[in-house]
Amino acid sequence: MSEEGALQPVGLRKPKIPLSVFFRDARRVFKKDELGSEIIRIALPAAMALAADPVASLIDTAFIGRLGPVEIAAVGVAIAIFNQASKVTIFPLVSITTSFVAEEETLQRNCIVEAEKARDLNKDAESGKAKELPGDEMLENLEKGSATNNEKNIEKKDSVPGDDCKATTSKTTTLTDTNSVEPKRNKERLHIPSASTALIVGGILGLVQAIFLIVGAKPVLHIMGVKSDSAMLTPARKYLTLRALGSPAVLLSLAMQGVFRGFKDTRTPLYATVIGDLTNIVLDPIFIFVFNWGVSGAAIAHVLSQYLISLILLWRLMKKVNLLPPSVQDLQFSRFLKNGFLLLARVVAATICVTLAASRAARLGSTTMAAFQICLQVWLTSSLLADGLAVAGQAIIACAFAEKDYQKATTAATRVLQMSFILGLGLAVFVGLGLHFGDVIFSKDPDVLHIIAIGIPFVAATQPINSIAFVFDGVNFGASDFAYSSYSMVLVAIASIPAIFVLSKTGGFVGIWIALTIFMGLRTFAGVWRMGTGTGPWRFLRGRLLT
Repeated sequence: MSEEGALQPVGLRKPKIPLSVFFRDARRVFKKDELGSEIIRIALPAAMALAADPVASLIDTAFIGRLGPVEIAAVGVAIAIFNQASKVTIFPLVSITTSFVAEEETLQRNCIVEAEKARDLNKDAESGKAKELPGDEMLENLEKGSATNNEKNIEKKDSVPGDDCKATTSKTTTLTDTNSVEPKRNKERLHIPSASTALIVGGILGLVQAIFLIVGAKPVLHIMGVKSDSAMLTPARKYLTLRALGSPAVLLSLAMQGVFRGFKDTRTPLYATVIGDLTNIVLDPIFIFVFNWGVSGAAIAHVLSQYLISLILLWRLMKKVNLLPPSVQDLQFSRFLKNGFLLLARVVAATICVTLAASRAARLGSTTMAAFQICLQVWLTSSLLADGLAVAGQAIIACAFAEKDYQKATTAATRVLQMSFILGLGLAVFVGLGLHFGDVIFSKDPDVLHIIAIGIPFVAATQPINSIAFVFDGVNFGASDFAYSSYSMVLVAIASIPAIFVLSKTGGFVGIWIALTIFMGLRTFAGVWRMGTGTGPWRFLRGRLLT
């Protein structure tokens, strides 16, 4: 036996490529242990919150549809513009906020607990300072704090190091009195720099988005095909301008949802979203029909509901977090901007592929485009449940990496991925049967229904691939592997775009869906490659894979 093998600890093995990690403890995928319960506790409310807004939008559409075809078409274009403008800012902001808050909250609470234990030991010591215990230095750091060290450490390493409690407290904690380390401190507000930074960034982005949409409403609508002589221009411009006033609330509320996700609290965002959406549903008929405000009333109702959601989340968040940073240096703008731009590139790359597929379908005629749009919406909507698992995986993995608990990080990653595969199989059956028997809900045109039937096998069969791909996003974000997530998506897009062009030209409707299947398959492969080869933040798998 070699010297390296002799020194290898019992119960550990050193594989060249740890692909087997994805199958570890597969029999326990549905076991109701502590980890399984934690995943469900986070994932279920998150999925319900994600589904609440689309449901409310459908009800909005039903009310607006009673005004006439021009109004519903105009609002449809305006909503598409607003959603696209929001998507490029919301996704990066929420994703990085969740990971950063989870890291900082975990490290700060761990340090407070350690400091409390050290204080108890010091109190029990026979001589005061004759034998100073390790906790004394931690207590000093907790009481003094250090915003300067915070900024320096963040520049050195993108994720919170957490090498020791001293580093952590100087980076993430600003407590100014000795009572801060008492047990009651756990029930008081924490200082999380990432939370403060996220709200500031969200507010600024919301204002910028509002100004852009208000000033550029007419030119953007023109780009979308709503010309100056179109009957849709006036109602579309009214709706888009008014909806733009709610941009700050939308960005702030989603930034706060990212903070709560970092705390592993997805129930609070769910409650706030449901209250806001119910308010929107109640106000819609009042503003649209009773006050006779038309599409403007629908926009005003939606804006008011968004500000209500923001106020509820802010009220709840202020009870948990001290949102006023002690100094500007304590904020983390450079960290947010660096990773935010990476994820922005990722969102753009993914959006281009889906948008290009839709544009190629539009070239095949209105009937084919109608069928494609129906299939695409079902294809994307079914991913909401997988997104819930992604949120759970991200929060748990981020906390585990912050504590350097690599075994828990690996176990959580494999568990959510295995659950996503099972979920995908279930969605494949549900979506396939549902779309086969329920396609008449979306259209009664026999030609459209015929083309939908052709697309059903692709929409259903890709569900397991889609679920794994979306959950891999959460796994990578939890490991703060934002650079790889961005670069890999750009490469996937570069490979997928030619496939969409070629296959749509040679295979028509079927070719487009084959290209989208390739796109999602490559996304899944990118996730498998990173973790399965033990590279990046998963390099520890190559050296020590627990059996």
